[in-house]
Amino acid sequence: MEEQSLKKIMYGLIAVAVLMAGALAYVWWQKSSLVNELTIDKEELTRQMIDLQNDYATLSSDYDTINSQLDSSREEVSQLIERIKKTEATNRSKMRQYEKELGTLRSIMRNYIVQIDSLNTLNKKLTADAAAARREAAESRRQSEELSKTVSELNTQVAAGSVIKARGIRIEAYNSSDKVTDRSSRVVRLLTTLSLVENDLAPRGPIRVYIRVKGPDGVLLVSGSPRSFECDGQVMTCSASREVDYQGKEVEMSIYLNDIPDYVKGIYTVEAYTQQTRLGEAELMLR
Repeated sequence: MEEQSLKKIMYGLIAVAVLMAGALAYVWWQKSSLVNELTIDKEELTRQMIDLQNDYATLSSDYDTINSQLDSSREEVSQLIERIKKTEATNRSKMRQYEKELGTLRSIMRNYIVQIDSLNTLNKKLTADAAAARREAAESRRQSEELSKTVSELNTQVAAGSVIKARGIRIEAYNSSDKVTDRSSRVVRLLTTLSLVENDLAPRGPIRVYIRVKGPDGVLLVSGSPRSFECDGQVMTCSASREVDYQGKEVEMSIYLNDIPDYVKGIYTVEAYTQQTRLGEAELMLR
């Protein structure tokens, strides 16, 4: 009798163990399925972010402000991709946050596209209108007062767009063998290079570009007698200058600075100007 009771208890314990094992297996299966789903969701989110990154890479404009904003957004996308890769797929709150950031970056990109299209359309219209107004003014100097007013308004609108701008400003140091160097003790001259960008609205003809090179102590480097120029009403001293024939197309140019007695270690800066505007700056580290 006692033996039968023990058997019943044993069978009962075995049944409980089987049920518990089944329950644990079911819980493990559910957890594995959930982890797999979350991993797939993470991979899909990563893919969407990479697609968005590629979309940003193909987006560009002719406007410095928008290009600067695009660079900032591209950096945000790259950082978000890295954060997604480093985050566990099971961290649902982070993944939901990343999905929201993805949506925001998509909206920002759509806004960029609308802005660029609008500005391009406006720029084409202003160019066409200004060209038509100039042709009419050349054909007849006895135009009516109303036409003169229209031309004046158009000139005001395109004035900002007619300023020549530059890109790719660089400064490099060369030794006596005409090779690039970063050793201050070997430098014999500095070379500044830049490109005047294409601008159909800008006036054609000769244009002089001035550079101001400052040493690590902030003192302007000048070879020979100081030469001055005027930019937007302000008189300044330049380190060197060069004149080019600008016909509305992109022009690459180089300006040498020679005959500086010696160079010291540190950061050198160059600022480029025309008589209309400041074109930009660049830096050079000598050791």
